[in-house]
Amino acid sequence: MNFEGLRVHFIGIGGCGMSGLALLLKNRGAVITGSDQSDGDAIARLDQAGIPVRVGPSMQSLPDGTQLVVSSAAIRGDHPEIRAANAKAIESMSYAEALGLAQLGSCAVSIAGTHGKSTTTAMTSWVGIRCGLDPSVIVGATCDQIGGGSRTGAATIPVGSRAGQPGVLVCEACEFNRSFHHHRPTIGLVNNIEEDHLDYYASLAEIIESFRDFARILPSAAQGGKLLIAEDGAHRREVTAGLDCEVATFGFSPESDFQVIYDAAVNRVGVLWRGHWLASWTNRMPGSHNALNSAAAAIINNWLGADWDEIAVALEEFGGLDRRSQKLGERTLAHGANIAVFDDYGHHPTECEKTLKALRAAEQPRRLICVFEPHQHSRTRFLLDQFASCFAQADEVIVPHIYFVRDSEVEKTRVSAQDLVDRLEAKGTKSLHLGSFDDIVDYLESNCRDGDLVVTMGAGPVNKIAKDFLRRGGTQSRLVRRGGASPGESHSEAVA
Repeated sequence: MNFEGLRVHFIGIGGCGMSGLALLLKNRGAVITGSDQSDGDAIARLDQAGIPVRVGPSMQSLPDGTQLVVSSAAIRGDHPEIRAANAKAIESMSYAEALGLAQLGSCAVSIAGTHGKSTTTAMTSWVGIRCGLDPSVIVGATCDQIGGGSRTGAATIPVGSRAGQPGVLVCEACEFNRSFHHHRPTIGLVNNIEEDHLDYYASLAEIIESFRDFARILPSAAQGGKLLIAEDGAHRREVTAGLDCEVATFGFSPESDFQVIYDAAVNRVGVLWRGHWLASWTNRMPGSHNALNSAAAAIINNWLGADWDEIAVALEEFGGLDRRSQKLGERTLAHGANIAVFDDYGHHPTECEKTLKALRAAEQPRRLICVFEPHQHSRTRFLLDQFASCFAQADEVIVPHIYFVRDSEVEKTRVSAQDLVDRLEAKGTKSLHLGSFDDIVDYLESNCRDGDLVVTMGAGPVNKIAKDFLRRGGTQSRLVRRGGASPGESHSEAVA
């Protein structure tokens, strides 16, 4: 689609995906305006790019000349700016619909799966940048190495076996609300499929069907369509049945087309193609799940024309992204105890379990204390038994109130943080419920011991606890900045 000169207004522009798409369309010639209820880093980046954003209460009218309105998934149909668009017969669409239009005419790569979308998207993007493919990128998290959460790359692929073909656009493909059905990818990835978003989907079978419908969007093999799907954990037989695109599998199983070899002791990853060695690298991000994420990023970039040796070098340089096994810093308490502080976005049982296992193996703390903020009452209720079993790697779990988002007030009454604590205690995991973030910071101050690792975990604002805990240490806290180093540079540490 030609966006040159099109006047587009974004409602809820402050999100990672929305702000990334706004920047992409601006660089394609669109005239962009936006609005959001709250300020933030994304709004600051938009301001630097010359995109005016109104922060605060909703506007009752749209900027003069608006021709298209794009709204985030959080915006309801009765939003004042949506009503203003309807009153003037201005076309409006969701973020996913607009992203699908932006993918047309490019070699679009859509990264799907219950877990690992942001990490794999960032890895894929960094490797493409480092290997000279110059991709455009929209990722749902901040990664300094790729310029934040988005970038605009070349209109055509500059180098490699596909040089001169339409430029690459790498983006996440979210299954909630079936939004990824609006994507128009050339290459698709399905990392894994599990029960989630059960406030929207009725069953796992319905989720699998939704992923199958996503895979069917891919063009035929003759038109260049490719699907990379996990050999295990992605219900590949159901998803790939009857597809016209080329299909390849990856995973630890020798039956995979691309077999992934992982040495957890040194975090070394290797990939074989039907028994033939391709490449190996050492991940900075720990865990078997990140071994698979990096392998997927490597395979996709090779499909895009990158050389295996260059791919391996790029993956060794990838420093990570915000809120994914991210070390925020270290703190020395008044009694001399040294505490490592991490943060992670995990909010599904599988994510929590794998992240905790990886942190314990990589960091080897004396104790691992997890502050887990459940995200959504419906998710907590539907997956309560799974949550009760996924924290076995933690020595202690502290649970604040459930983060309330998207559910009804009735749903809010059906489960509580104390319900999760009771289930954890029944499973033998030491845990307690402290509703206030300040109370949790006080508890950590009083109870942490030398050699402890504290990790805040959840999709809500739980990382504020980690930051406040470090901030109280003043000059006794060492803050870690990661992910922004140039190739060959080390990541810096600064004293707060």
